[in-house]
This record gives sequence, C-alpha cells and structure tokens, in this order.
Amino acid sequence: MSLSFPLWGGEERVPENPRRVENRDPHRPSWRRHPACRAATLGSAGELRSPKPAESRLRAKLPALQGVALAAALLAGCTVGPNYKRPAADVPANFRAPEPLPPAQAASLTDLKWFEVFKDDKLQDLIRKSLATNYDLRDAATRVEAARASLGITRSNQYPNFGASGNVEINRLSRDGETVLPPSILSNQNRNFGTATLNLLSFEIDIWGRLRRATEAARASLLSAEENRKAVVTTLVGDVATAYLTLRELDYTLEISERTLQTRQESLVLTKQRQTGGVATLLDLRQAEQLVYTAEETIPAIERQIEQTENQITLLLGENPGGVVRGHSLTEQALPPEVPAGLPSALLERRPDIRAAEQDLIAANAQIGVAKAAYFPQLSLSGFLGGQSTQLSSMFSGPHSAFSLVPQITQPIFTAGRLKSGVRLAQAQEEHLLVQYQKTIQTAFTEVSDALIAHQRVRESREKQEALVSVLQDRLRLAYVRYRGGVDTQLNALDADRDLFQAELDLAQIRLQELLTVVQLYKALGGGWQ
Repeated sequence: MSLSFPLWGGEERVPENPRRVENRDPHRPSWRRHPACRAATLGSAGELRSPKPAESRLRAKLPALQGVALAAALLAGCTVGPNYKRPAADVPANFRAPEPLPPAQAASLTDLKWFEVFKDDKLQDLIRKSLATNYDLRDAATRVEAARASLGITRSNQYPNFGASGNVEINRLSRDGETVLPPSILSNQNRNFGTATLNLLSFEIDIWGRLRRATEAARASLLSAEENRKAVVTTLVGDVATAYLTLRELDYTLEISERTLQTRQESLVLTKQRQTGGVATLLDLRQAEQLVYTAEETIPAIERQIEQTENQITLLLGENPGGVVRGHSLTEQALPPEVPAGLPSALLERRPDIRAAEQDLIAANAQIGVAKAAYFPQLSLSGFLGGQSTQLSSMFSGPHSAFSLVPQITQPIFTAGRLKSGVRLAQAQEEHLLVQYQKTIQTAFTEVSDALIAHQRVRESREKQEALVSVLQDRLRLAYVRYRGGVDTQLNALDADRDLFQAELDLAQIRLQELLTVVQLYKALGGGWQ
C-alpha cells in the first residue's frame, strides 16, 4: 500500500485569461479555480455541485473498510498444509546393557551437572574456559543469531511496512523560452514545489496462512540452531574431558616408563658387576642393555604424545599451543559410584541432536503449507491517504484531502507444473528429514547401549588387569631374589621385568578407557549442555 501526498509547496497557479481576470469573483472558493477541479464537480447536466468534505467521504467509506477488515480477519484463520504431529518412535523399555543393569532406572547420569561428574578442579577450569572461548561454540552462537534475525525478517512480512520520502523541486521559468509566457506568469517566474510521501508497501493479507507457515518454519529453524549449539556444548565438554584424561594417562605412562628405566639401569649395573666378576655372561649383559634401551626408546614417543595432546587441549580452548596445568593423577580421578542411564523415553527430550532433528522436521512440515498456499489467490492492498495543497495549514482539511484503496487479487492459472513440483519437493524434503530424525533416535539408543556395555566390560577388564599386575610384581620380586642368590638365571628375571612393564602399560590404558566410558555415556545421554 503506497500512501503519497504533497506536504507543502510554492505558488502553483494555473494561467488565466488576462481579459477575464477582472471578472473573477473574489468570494469564489479557490478549489473551483482549477479546471480539473471544475470538471470533477460538474454533474451529468453540467451543473456545478459543492464537493463533500474529506471527513464525510472517509466516513462514508468506513463501513466498506470495516467489512474488508472483518473478512480479512475471518479468512486469516485459514492455514493450509498439515499441522505437525510428532512421529511415533520405537522406544525400547530399557537400554541394552550387561547384567546387572544399573539401579534407579528412573534417574539418569545427565541429571548431574558436568562439574558434578568431573571432580578434578583443573579439568573444571579447562571446561569453563573452553565454554567461553572455543571457536566452534562461538560459531554455533553466531548461527543462532543469524537464525533469530532470519525469523525477524520472515515474520515482518506479516505486517505492513511504512516508509517516508521527500523531495523539493525548484524551477525558474525563462522569459525568452519557446513558449511565450503570459503577463500573469512573468510577475512570478519561480515555481517551487515540495513533496513528502508516507509509503505503505504492498501488504498481503495472509488468508491461506502462507506467511504464517513461513514464520513457523523460520521459528523452528531458530530452535534447531539453538539445539545444535547445545549439542556443540555437549561435544565440547566431552572432548575437553577426553583430551585431559588422555593427557593424565600419558603422564602416568611416562611415570611407569621412567620408573621401569631406573629399575633396569640398576639391574644393568648389577649385571656388569657380575659379568666383571665372572658370574654373569656377556649374553646376560647384552640382554640387560636391551631392556634399558627399550625403556629409553618409549620415553620420547610418550613425550611427543603428551605435547601434542596439550596442543589439542589449547586448540579447544581457543589459545595458542602451550602447556596445560595438571590436577589429579590418573589413579586419583573420581568416578561416579553408579552410572544410571535413566529411562529411554527421556532420551528424546534430553539429547540436543534429537531435538534439533525434530525442529528441522517441523520446519520442513511448515514449508509444505507454504508450497500449498501458492495454489490459492493472494490478496494485497495498496493505496494512499493524504492531501494535496499549496498551503501547509490546509493540507488535511476540506477538499485538499485524498484517499485511495486498491485491493488486488493474484491467482496463478498455468505454471507448467511449477506449483505441483514445489509441493512435491517440500514433501520429499519432509520425508528426508523424517528419516534423519528416526535415524538420530536409533543412533542415540545405540550410543547409550555401547557406552553402558563398554563401561561394564572395561570395569571387569580393569579388575582382572589389576590382579595380573599384582601377580607380575610378586613374580619380578621373586625372580630377582633367586637371580641374586644364584639359584636362577637372569633370563627369568628379565622376562618377568618385560611382562610387568607391558602389564602396567596395559593397566594404564584400561583405566583410561574406563574413565572415557563415563564421558561417552554422559555425552550419549545428552549431558553437559545445561
């Protein structure tokens, strides 16, 4: 709808016949002087009629305008396209996990805050810093803002938009132009005219709900972006915890390697002394040296992994590569006494990726309504309301007012199948997102089940490995006692040393895996974003 009217202007006189100026009635209304106005006020018989005031004309049109507004309001309740209904999901009664299942199935590990799951103070500091400076999370936040702005743009189409403009035109007529000016004009050659315009852009009455469906889709896209941001938070918390625990496992492995190296160096010194005294052979010396060199070779590799893991953590923090402050050691990391998974049905409301997939499905469902609304006619309004006068004081009074309302209906007749194909495209996209939504749910159930199985089985492996390490430690002690006493050969002592070293490294790996299963279960259940 376009509202346009001149707000002020200079003298805009119509040239008059100089011979009839003296016959002009000074009491004659000024609106009758303009030929266009005279033609507009002549009846079929040519008689001169007095025009109605603008207020009276507008009052006469009010019933018609009210009828149009009422009809638009009634028709605005129509919304084509399917209303969203959450698809039925095949939710199992319980998560698949080894017996016995964790107790308190109604509870969930995700009911705990991330700082209640990870008790290491230094790890908590790293997570807090990453939540403030991580690049992926900041990028996800910008996508939320972009979706919010897109929603505002889409929603604005439901309302009329106003705008204002103005211009000033200053002219001076030439005395010696192609057309000779009459004496009445020569006295005033300047022609100044100003225009101020209030524009109401074409406003579409949303009869069939096309704009409302588009707003619904944009709102669902905003919620999807927000859920994706929460998913990034969950992933970030899990990644920082995984990298930190891996770093502490490498520190523990380095500690085992350095302790083993020191023990083997002491054994090498003893072997050299025995070889000098003729008790040990050269073969015994070479075997002892082999163990020392093997332990020394593992240390640089472990240090490389430590430094690279520190760089990985600083990248998650959005910082330059550098060192990382440590907290509790690997063996001091506290684990929750139980890891209940909760009810499977609660997973649909907890995991951000499932909720984001559902919002994408809602947006696609709304787009079907947008596509179907293209079949129906579109009603738009345009016009103007204002006044035209050379005097600012009389701009909106009397005969100087102007009013126009132009409803317009647009109905597609032949589009060569474009509208039908648009509906099919929207329906196909909705089906695609429905499949993705269902797949996301099943993937979530699988991840939770995998984490529960891993936690139970790794715990069993850790208990067995601890028993093995304890046995090998006693075997190494007895082997060296027998070797120093001359009862047994050095070969048995060296074998016991190698077996213990490898078993301790394996135990460190299993302890890390047990800690990571808690992290994986926490992520799989959708924890960490709140």
